[in-house]
Amino acid sequence: MPTSFTVVPVEAQGEERQRDGQQREEEDEGDERDRGTGDGIARESSPFINCAELGRGSMYEGRNMALFEEEMDSNPMVSSLLNKLANYTNLTQGVVEHEADEDSKRKEVKGPRMGTFIGVYLPCLQNILGVILFLRLTWIVGTAGVLESFIIVFMCCACTMLTAISMSAIATNGVVPAGGSYYMISRSLGPEFGGAVGLCFYLGTTFAGAMYILGTIEILLTYISPSAAIFKVADAGEETEAMLNNMRVYGTCIVILMAIVVFVGVKYVNKLALVFLACVILSIIAIYAGVIKTAFDSPDFPICLLGNRTLSKRSFDVCAKFTESNNETKTTPLWLLFCDSSLLNATCDDYFSLNNVTEIQGIPGIMSGVLTDNLWSAYSEKGSIVEKKDQPSVAGPEESKMGGLPYVFTDIMTYFTMLVGIYFPSVTGIMAGSNRSGDLKDAQKSIPTGTILAISTTSFIYLSCIVLFGACIEGVILRDKFGEAVNGNLVVGTLAWPSPWVIVIGSFFSTCGAGLQSLTGAPRLLQAIARDGIVPFIQIFGHGKANGEPTWALLLTVGICEIGILIASLDSVAPILSMFFLMCYMFVNLACAVQTLLRTPNWRPRFKYYHWTLSFVGMSLCLALMFICSWYYALIAMLIAGCIYKYIEYRGAEKEWGDGIRGLSLNAARYALLRVEDGPPHTKNWRPQLLVLLNLDNEQLVKHPRLLSFTSQLKAGKGLTIVGSVLQGIYLDKCTETHKAEENVKALMGVEKTKGFCQIVVSPNFRDGISYLIQSAGLGGMKHNTVLMAWPQSWKQAENRFSWKNFVDTVRETTSAQQALLVAKNIDLFPTNQERFTEGNIDVWWIVHDGGMLMLLPFLLRQHKVWRKCKMRIFTVAQMDDNSIQMKKDLQMFLYHLRLNAQVEVVEMFENDISAFTYEKTLMMEQRSQMLKQMQLSKNEREREAQLIHDKNTAPRSAPAVEASVAVAVPEKVQMTWTKEKFVAEKHKNKDSNVSGFKDIFNMKPNQSNVRRMHTAVKLNGVVLNKSQHAQLVLLNMPGPPKNRKGDENYMEFLEVLTEGLDRVLLVRGSGREVITIYS
Repeated sequence: MPTSFTVVPVEAQGEERQRDGQQREEEDEGDERDRGTGDGIARESSPFINCAELGRGSMYEGRNMALFEEEMDSNPMVSSLLNKLANYTNLTQGVVEHEADEDSKRKEVKGPRMGTFIGVYLPCLQNILGVILFLRLTWIVGTAGVLESFIIVFMCCACTMLTAISMSAIATNGVVPAGGSYYMISRSLGPEFGGAVGLCFYLGTTFAGAMYILGTIEILLTYISPSAAIFKVADAGEETEAMLNNMRVYGTCIVILMAIVVFVGVKYVNKLALVFLACVILSIIAIYAGVIKTAFDSPDFPICLLGNRTLSKRSFDVCAKFTESNNETKTTPLWLLFCDSSLLNATCDDYFSLNNVTEIQGIPGIMSGVLTDNLWSAYSEKGSIVEKKDQPSVAGPEESKMGGLPYVFTDIMTYFTMLVGIYFPSVTGIMAGSNRSGDLKDAQKSIPTGTILAISTTSFIYLSCIVLFGACIEGVILRDKFGEAVNGNLVVGTLAWPSPWVIVIGSFFSTCGAGLQSLTGAPRLLQAIARDGIVPFIQIFGHGKANGEPTWALLLTVGICEIGILIASLDSVAPILSMFFLMCYMFVNLACAVQTLLRTPNWRPRFKYYHWTLSFVGMSLCLALMFICSWYYALIAMLIAGCIYKYIEYRGAEKEWGDGIRGLSLNAARYALLRVEDGPPHTKNWRPQLLVLLNLDNEQLVKHPRLLSFTSQLKAGKGLTIVGSVLQGIYLDKCTETHKAEENVKALMGVEKTKGFCQIVVSPNFRDGISYLIQSAGLGGMKHNTVLMAWPQSWKQAENRFSWKNFVDTVRETTSAQQALLVAKNIDLFPTNQERFTEGNIDVWWIVHDGGMLMLLPFLLRQHKVWRKCKMRIFTVAQMDDNSIQMKKDLQMFLYHLRLNAQVEVVEMFENDISAFTYEKTLMMEQRSQMLKQMQLSKNEREREAQLIHDKNTAPRSAPAVEASVAVAVPEKVQMTWTKEKFVAEKHKNKDSNVSGFKDIFNMKPNQSNVRRMHTAVKLNGVVLNKSQHAQLVLLNMPGPPKNRKGDENYMEFLEVLTEGLDRVLLVRGSGREVITIYS
């Protein structure tokens, strides 16, 4: 049957919301009443569905769907679902501060319009190409050589390409909201990994901003306006220190200025992004145009060499020792730099005197063959002079001081791994597309295509530039980081056409733009992490201005960025952010590999060109690059991430995002369970796997919390612990109470630090529920082998007359199931986890062999800090025919082989006479038992007596002799008519029989078997009290229940007598198998 519905266009939603708002107040009360109808299931919360609106709409949509009307609250109509999905928009983080007011406050958002080129390709291009390309790539080529530089760039580009493939698979597996890489990692690997890597990525983005700002200042003070430096060079050799101080001052000013721009209006930063990108593209075009021009006409950039040493031309202009003018030889300014006077006979530097000054072209051109000279590396120490290898030179004596001479020096020591760390930031920025997924027409198509194309383009640019720089520029110029040999020009600018200023101005604006973008993106990333609520101490950074701008996050970002600026060296900051980016990329690859290998049903990415092996190779490459760049930075970054991970695991909010780590844990658990043998473990591996039976009160609260304290002391987090309890009733009626009880038990387990599982069973009676737990708790090989329960203190009370039956049946069932049983008596006197026993004993009374349980339990308890300082004592009982001296020696030898330290004592019990006290106690026990049996009327007798009392009270007082005809249904279906005479006669008859029954009780004699058992209990209790009354804990063999069920209540009395007068007692009943061995 067709369903009537109306399709509401997206543009009309605002009007619809206004009309809904007017009707909302009238309908709210009805909604509250309607929520209680149906099957009582609470509404699901969905990321796509506004349940409140669907609840109102279902009243109209369900007219023709009456069969499903009771499920409308939780299961909306398909038309509503599709409408919500079609109109779902993904706003960037920070647009709406209060999501609760989303419907009423959000303005109409225009549909996303950006395609692959504008939305993904160009932003990635802008973020990848930047400061390293213009300021450091030529120096890397000159230092590492063309071949090794090619390897460096290829490794880094391969790393980002493999990461982009993994990222594309994750980004196309559903919608990626704000947060970009953080969202992908956290939803794939869980909140712990997501928070740790997200914060590391935030730190990397923040330090990237510092690096771009330092690059901006370097371009400004070195190539645009050197005279703007605040700190001047007073003495030779202080250039580096002065430059660093200038960096710190100017960097602080610029970061404050940029923060104000970001705070005032992010929209201006976004509008200027295309301008900055245009500067980068024009600069790259100028480089390629300059390379083509060198094939026909090389630019004139001569460099001056003294012997094979490169000279800095900042302090002289003529590359000669002296000049001829009007037949007169005059010395040049260069002469004065090496000699003590301008005279030709002046004392000069030895190396200056022995070598000639030559001038060569700095950019010989692509056809010059200089590529062969630049193929190999030229690493050097800090402070070394940049030298041309094949230039003739006469070595002079060792100079003691060369600081004041105009040579070009290296400012840092160079080696392969250091160059990798400096270069890697130039290939970051591949996440720019995924961060804008909400603004794309088709994000699942644009993100893979745009990102991979951008990486391919930039990889081609970097690799080609390496070859072209090596083929066009002289090696000494390439190794001249700051262009001192070419009059302080930017080295890559000397190659550009039409002018070096194209590169200088373009790189200046591109680094400014990149710094602004970092200061814009990093606070939003921190805000996304803070709003997820997984890291408690950063939640304040989730707040911002009224429009959602992250003000507090911006302040923190500026503060961290200032740390990078105070470092002041671009070469020192670059490896730091390399670590953080590499860690982020490593976990993106790990997330893709884990999801692919787990084959989770939700893993259905539209991007199909991925494989787990590619992700694994990418992950391995990222890890290798981290340690190649700087092993100590890598360890520090991992330590930071590890600390954040453990903090989130310990204090963070519980989030269930269906992540891959949870799925991996399930797979690992399944694999382990299948590997674990279903049979009993070897004796060496045996430990008590506990099923703890708890009693709950009417409020579903635990009656004896100390039982869980004792569990944690006994287990110390090792092995299996199942905490179970039984609710009496039917599950359909007790569903709410079951959930409440489970929450209460889990909360108490957390307080008592009991690591394990909770299982609540609902059963028509308590007895069967305990049986269900003993039979079915656990899974596969992970099943309990020991039951721990509290002694039923109130078993003698009339209202708990069945508690002792349940207890005795539980003892019998654990014996049948071949499980050990631990019964803690006076459990409320047991210590909490915060208490500490500074002295005292744990006394073990070993009466019968139970497989070694009594030996093992004290050892396990003494591992916990509560019992650690207690000493272990073992007592055993010698009979008339036993040699007590030999027994003690044998027991000491046995404990020695078991590697247990304990005092041994043999107690002799030779007296066999049964005391009058024992006889009397047994008689009282049997009389009480018999009296209880006679006092318990059958069900039919109770019903008949109640009916008689009712008839007597309702009979008419005016006619006492009138027959009261009352039909009483008896099991034999016999109809009886009662008269007053019969009633009185029956009453006297019952009275006489009861009196005679009580006379028999007082005249009875006790059973001899019970007398013997009581004698044992009394004698043994006396011995235990004598030796162990002040012990902190007494462990005692628990005798088994009688085979004849008629004596169950006597069994409880025996146990009561056995443990009378002791504060803390643990009754132990072994499972019938050996649990401790002397063998290794």
